[in-house]
Amino acid sequence: MRGLLDRVLERHRKNFVLLLRFGIVGATGVLVNLAVLVLVRRMGPDFDLAIAGIPLTDFNLRWYHVYSSVAFLAANVWNFQLNRTWTFRSSGAAGWRQEYLPFLTVGLMGQLIGLALLTLLLHPHSPMSLPSDLLDDSTGLRTRLYWAQLIVIVMVTPLSFVLNKLWTFAAVRTGHPDLADPTHEERLWHER
Repeated sequence: MRGLLDRVLERHRKNFVLLLRFGIVGATGVLVNLAVLVLVRRMGPDFDLAIAGIPLTDFNLRWYHVYSSVAFLAANVWNFQLNRTWTFRSSGAAGWRQEYLPFLTVGLMGQLIGLALLTLLLHPHSPMSLPSDLLDDSTGLRTRLYWAQLIVIVMVTPLSFVLNKLWTFAAVRTGHPDLADPTHEERLWHER
């Protein structure tokens, strides 16, 4: 059994190191995300207020959607730069914009999923709604929005890691900067 474990560790050591680095960068990104969320929440109106109705639904765009999106964008740029220079060490493999576009695209997919989860966690009639008796928004640690945002980050991170490793930073793994180009697969498809 020990020999098998040694072989697995040896074979996947690089992936474990990448995952650890991605996790460290992600942890700092969580801090950036939550700090920006606290800041914009304090500067703006009550997070539960509706901004506009979503056509053809009973749902509304609420301030917490805006606050979460602003926090996401700040953390996304932070995480990208750290992942680019430290985790995947890709800063010389492709241009900043060429790598950032796929990273942002992956992040936006995660953010859309996250906004849906955030809505389910904060909507009072949702079966997933956070308990308002415990999280009554009376202090920072009892603020539903902060806990919901943290839960969303934890839920979306695994998908983000896999997609970024396989697509965004593919140029580093393969030595082919064109893999980070979002049109790469389309060009390959047309060449067939």
